Amino acid sequence: MGGQLEKVATSLAGAVGEEISASLAPVDAELARRYPGDPGTRQPVHTVYVPGDAFAADTVRAWGDAALAALDEHAPDAAAFAAVLGLPDDLAEPVYARVRAKLEREPVEDLRVDFEDGYHGRDEDQDAARAARLIAEACAGGGTAAPYLGIRMKCMEAAVRDRGIRTLDIFLSGLTEAGGLPDGLVLTLPKVTYPEQVTAMVRLLEAFETARGLPPGRIGFEIQIETSQAVLAVDGTATVARMIQAAEGRATGLHYGTFDYSACLGVSAAHQASDHPAADHAKAVMQVAAAGTGVRVSDGSTNVLPVGPTAKVHDAWRLHYGLTRRALARAYYQGWDMHPGHLPTRYAAVFAFYREGFEQAAGRLARYVNQAGGDIMDEPATAKALSGYLLRGLDCGALDIGEVARLTGLTRADLESYAAPRRGDLTASAR
Repeated sequence: MGGQLEKVATSLAGAVGEEISASLAPVDAELARRYPGDPGTRQPVHTVYVPGDAFAADTVRAWGDAALAALDEHAPDAAAFAAVLGLPDDLAEPVYARVRAKLEREPVEDLRVDFEDGYHGRDEDQDAARAARLIAEACAGGGTAAPYLGIRMKCMEAAVRDRGIRTLDIFLSGLTEAGGLPDGLVLTLPKVTYPEQVTAMVRLLEAFETARGLPPGRIGFEIQIETSQAVLAVDGTATVARMIQAAEGRATGLHYGTFDYSACLGVSAAHQASDHPAADHAKAVMQVAAAGTGVRVSDGSTNVLPVGPTAKVHDAWRLHYGLTRRALARAYYQGWDMHPGHLPTRYAAVFAFYREGFEQAAGRLARYVNQAGGDIMDEPATAKALSGYLLRGLDCGALDIGEVARLTGLTRADLESYAAPRRGDLTASAR
């Protein structure tokens, strides 16, 4: 039998706690509204930009075939690929096999048909209408559809505003007429400098939803961070944080624009890269502003293309692989790819990142779940990070659910519950 419970002394009347709770009720509501947490949906590992005048029904498959051809020519087996990238022996075959399988099955995770900087067509109306038709056909099974896809329109600056609005209208109207907006629809608003431009995009989408009888809030969009004003406002505040709020819940991502942003700060062309200190600062501000809001952050791209002789391709692959691994370590789980030759190293970097840490992460999570202890004392927040890591690995194809279940004893639903706990659950379990 247990001993008698010790009497616990208190000094505060119950009304004190009630009054404090009542006073903080508005703060509780504000926290829930502004910081709902990650949406728990899949985040693509990259975004591929294709000019609107070059986009075709076979674009996704063509990129995959070109990437496979690059492997065949410049790294025809696992050992050759591993030697280029410095992969350890135990990862060489699994990574290479998964890269090839990915390029055959799902070469592009997120496709953006570009009507901004990369567009040089002569008839934007027709190209926007064609993009809508081809995307609708692909999503209906008539072609190869990326899981996420959409357009990058022109920005809200005065010189191109009307053209951007018209292109967006044509594209969305075409999709609606062809059967409706696809679930993976993503829109990108570039060169945003003021929160009011984000508000204007919200009003534009509201008007379209009303005109087409769509549910309010159906259409979201990404905000592209390409100017200094988007990071730091004239009053010294972080503009990007205000932009997220100006989106009124429609913002899905913040995408860093490597070259426009670097040029805006006066960085010389030879040093414009995603690992420049100016880039690190901008992305750090973006990351802090987006944390907890449900808005994802994406890294930018490299303009060094893996083309030409094998030695040159290998140099470009090493650069891209290193930049991608660097971004992943900094929790930028998405980036831009501008050429089919970037796909092998994008997936190699992503798969190596998840596979090399898989067993340790799975073991730590299993010990946490089973309260088995170990040499690391993990907390609920760490369990959240470990589960999120495994889910990202599953989503992109780096990991299989069977091997994850074998080492953790958890189902995907279990992982999702640990990765996205309710705020109250996380706080209570930490006490």
